[in-house]
Amino acid sequence: MLNIISSEQLAQALKSACVAEIRAPKPGNVSIYSAGHGMTVQQFEASANAIAAPLTVPGASVGERILRAVEATQQAVGCNTNLGIVLLAAPLLCAAQQESGAHALLLKVRGVLERLTQQDAELTYAAIRLAKPAGLGSSARHDISEKPQVTLLGAMQEARERDSIARQYANGFADVFDVGVPRARETLTRFAGEEWAVLSAYLALLARFPDSHVERKFGSELARQVSSRAAALDSTWQRSDSPQALLPQLLAFDAELKRDGINPGTTADLSVASLLALHLQDLLQGSFTGSGAKPASHRSKTKPQHVGA
Repeated sequence: MLNIISSEQLAQALKSACVAEIRAPKPGNVSIYSAGHGMTVQQFEASANAIAAPLTVPGASVGERILRAVEATQQAVGCNTNLGIVLLAAPLLCAAQQESGAHALLLKVRGVLERLTQQDAELTYAAIRLAKPAGLGSSARHDISEKPQVTLLGAMQEARERDSIARQYANGFADVFDVGVPRARETLTRFAGEEWAVLSAYLALLARFPDSHVERKFGSELARQVSSRAAALDSTWQRSDSPQALLPQLLAFDAELKRDGINPGTTADLSVASLLALHLQDLLQGSFTGSGAKPASHRSKTKPQHVGA
């Protein structure tokens, strides 16, 4: 039986995932616990609201969604708060709008990726130039400063070894669906609150895959060290019977990373994509209620008012 999802439902699912991400105490990232890297929670909230409509336009191509969403972000906050989220969300949302059965999201995502065009690449390159992400560097082949001569999938395949978001395009979102989604779903059965699902996906992903943004900026050795620290926290997290129990360790690591200007931002983007994919699976099955995370400005009474570095 087909379950047709409206743009409004998709926008709600996306915003819920984005809000949960900024409520999660993910070490090194902007959250309600601590600003950082010259950005604030309010900018991330505004960005989430800005991208919801352009990313869920029925019939729009992946490239069109990406460029419109980046343009909307620039109008809303004037800086790059969410390029990675946009790049990951566009094919997921495009896939969810395809007519198919309830359990076929992964297959539909991979179908969307296979149908990407050179125009998708041109529009995405324009979006990346507009966002001006830090630490992007240049490439001998398919550099974003030049007109692409390949499809967007081809360009992402070329970049897969140096960028974790490109790797998702190249491997059919394997990291998201094999690691992030199962961990997020398992955590939702243990603890109430989508922010904990995002945190759990973040720790699982960072423990397994050194953050490519950190690696580009600081080198592979430091990226591996950050992953090793995340793996230790993840091990403790999985044994914990309370989501609050790990907060002191998480916030201490967060302050340390921000003190040194280290931001595992690509992993944060993957954690948003993981919760979004989970929501889309539930929408296709008719079980997503949309009652997840509250706006980040409304703090839970159980959350400390601590601010990190």
